[in-house]
Amino acid sequence: MRFLSIFFSLLLSGGCSGRFHSIEPSTRTPKLYERTDFTVLLTADYRNAYLQEEVALDMLIETPSGEERLLPCFWVEGKSGAESRWEARFTPQEPGRYFCRFRLSEQGEEVARSRAVELSVQPAAEGERGILHVRDNWTLVYDDGTPFRGVAENICWESRANDDSKFFKELHEQHDRYNYDRMLPLFAENGGNFIRVWMCSFNFPIDQHDHFNNLRYTPSDEYYNPSAVERLDCFVDLCERLGIHVMLCMGQGAVPADREFFNGEPQARRYMNRLRYIVARWGYSPAIGMWEFFNEIDNIQHRNPGGPIPAEEIVAWHARMGKYLKEIDPFGHPVTTSISHRDLAGLNEVPSLDINQKHIYRNTAIIPSTIRDYEERFGKPYVIGEFGYEWDWSLNFDDFADDMDRDFRRGLWYGLFSPTPVTPMSWWWEYFENRGMMTYFRGVREISDRMLAAGNGAFETVKADCTPLEAMSVKCDRTLFVYLYNNSDRRIEGAELTVGADIGGVYAVECLDPQKYAWMDPVGGRSGELRVDDIEIEPYGERIYVFTPEKQ
Repeated sequence: MRFLSIFFSLLLSGGCSGRFHSIEPSTRTPKLYERTDFTVLLTADYRNAYLQEEVALDMLIETPSGEERLLPCFWVEGKSGAESRWEARFTPQEPGRYFCRFRLSEQGEEVARSRAVELSVQPAAEGERGILHVRDNWTLVYDDGTPFRGVAENICWESRANDDSKFFKELHEQHDRYNYDRMLPLFAENGGNFIRVWMCSFNFPIDQHDHFNNLRYTPSDEYYNPSAVERLDCFVDLCERLGIHVMLCMGQGAVPADREFFNGEPQARRYMNRLRYIVARWGYSPAIGMWEFFNEIDNIQHRNPGGPIPAEEIVAWHARMGKYLKEIDPFGHPVTTSISHRDLAGLNEVPSLDINQKHIYRNTAIIPSTIRDYEERFGKPYVIGEFGYEWDWSLNFDDFADDMDRDFRRGLWYGLFSPTPVTPMSWWWEYFENRGMMTYFRGVREISDRMLAAGNGAFETVKADCTPLEAMSVKCDRTLFVYLYNNSDRRIEGAELTVGADIGGVYAVECLDPQKYAWMDPVGGRSGELRVDDIEIEPYGERIYVFTPEKQ
């Protein structure tokens, strides 16, 4: 009876070419931030159900606050002219009554529209916070207002069938070790909560038919590869369970990113259809932390032997695709793209790019100044999407392994003490995991959580000095955090730390050795100037000091 009541209540419009048969939500009373699926049975005429210029099903959403949003739906099975099954994946972001209508279009023209299906969204389950959005240069924010900072790493792909590393081929091809099912739980257990991931020919190759260089995917002639789609489904589910958010680098798909890609109308339509499918299938998920269009677009710009692609053409493409992505993503995920080291004039000013990003190798020391410089110039949050001591994969990293480790560590702290919502993301995840560096995230996450809790997401940079040590400091409400780094091969003794801030009254001082992940004997409560004397740090050592006002 319930099915029949939904069927007869639709009162569908349109002629014989397109009509609805039934619309079935997985629940009519979902909890806030809970995924709700709609199964839609309909008849439509099309040759390829993935091309919106032939057929498109949209869910038109009226929110409790009166906003109107559009969510693309995706085809699941069926044939043209016969009954086909489509799905919508929806996450409500505010409580109350929603009215959801479905619009069917053929050849760009609406042919049928359903009556509203009502949802009554209940309070959120404990611990559910919703989807991430830009808050300020320091933080992102969940739908419920909880601030967030990413403790992050690149884990861009799983092991490949044949790796091209000269020295680490055997390591990189360990399928039982370098897969998301093992790496992500390990990362989360050690405090990681944000990763960057690629969609490419060997990782989540949804529009590639064969030649994956990856044993996880099966050749297929279908428009979107079922094995790749299923693997991405499982990956997103895993990230949700673990509380990990993803910068999903979507790339260009299984086509060359040449000048025609950025200028041709057929290429644009193909890409927009790909974006539409990605949003329809995975946009519902809080695990999607950011959409990233390209990895190192400046390298793509200069890849062609005939000369670089004009920057203005690439910038215009990003402006168009960013605007389109905003139109079809009702959940409001942040959008970004990345450069290697060469800016494209105008790219940082594209309005639909919420976060600017670059990659830094062999120069980790400039991370703090780079972040601040770009934010001051362009008024947007800045993220270092990749960093590392060395980028050249033809070298044997074991020849300078200690340098690699030191760089890995300080890059994270440079980010945590800089106005960026996500810590700089190290590259070479297999190498560092093999060296046992995953546990290092524990201290970074603990300090990050304490910063967020102390200031409820508010940060203020303050001046600190501990010559000859490097010193960085931030104030979160009345609690101060200081990072010290001994960037030398000699032990420093007798250093004096002073912090140029006033938190008033008596304060307690704690000290963390992040390499050992051990809190050292606390300094006694003090009043007056924020100061610690007689600091000793081993070569290339680090310390975190926390100054907390004591209750009077």
